[in-house]
Amino acid sequence: MNIIPKAPKPNILVLPLIGMSLFVLLYILAALEYPGGSWMSPQQNGFSFWNNYLCDLLDQNAINGELNTARYFARTSLTVLCLSLALLWYYLPGLFTGKNFNKNIMWLSGMAALVATSFLSSGAHDRTVRIAGFLAVIAFLTCFIELLRARHIKLFISGIGCLIIFLVNYYIYETGLFIRFLPVIQKITFICFIIWFIMLDVLYYRKLKY
Repeated sequence: MNIIPKAPKPNILVLPLIGMSLFVLLYILAALEYPGGSWMSPQQNGFSFWNNYLCDLLDQNAINGELNTARYFARTSLTVLCLSLALLWYYLPGLFTGKNFNKNIMWLSGMAALVATSFLSSGAHDRTVRIAGFLAVIAFLTCFIELLRARHIKLFISGIGCLIIFLVNYYIYETGLFIRFLPVIQKITFICFIIWFIMLDVLYYRKLKY
């Protein structure tokens, strides 16, 4: 059974690029607006690159106890990112030739992971992270298989690198080992994946355009 949508017009793939750019801009604005406090230093002023998690910006109240006015920017940015990546992933199987079961799994798990991620600000953070993370690993592994089959070796290798960083991030999150470094590792993980998704989007755009 094939559930994969047809390939889009090339210009559709410009939208995820715009969305990922907006995500970065809105998160910067959220960081600038954040009142203060982190788990390492509850009374610090403002947002700390070294001590705050990105999810701190989503909460109703900042860690220092003040009302978190940054949450509007942060929640909007998360919504924009999920919608942008969902649009890319919705059409992504069209990057690869042929029909197979692996592409169906890639599509379903990727879309489900993004839906789960959109609930990060709902109050069930840990459960959301685990569900979205499990689905995302399935989506990435199946995508890597297709990239390897299509001989997109650079994207395959860089994707494996992103996944390794992601798993390190998750391991620290679950075990508490080296937890002091997790806020920075989390940001590195986001940056790496954003770059990888941009590369994936540009590759697909060029295929459709030329």
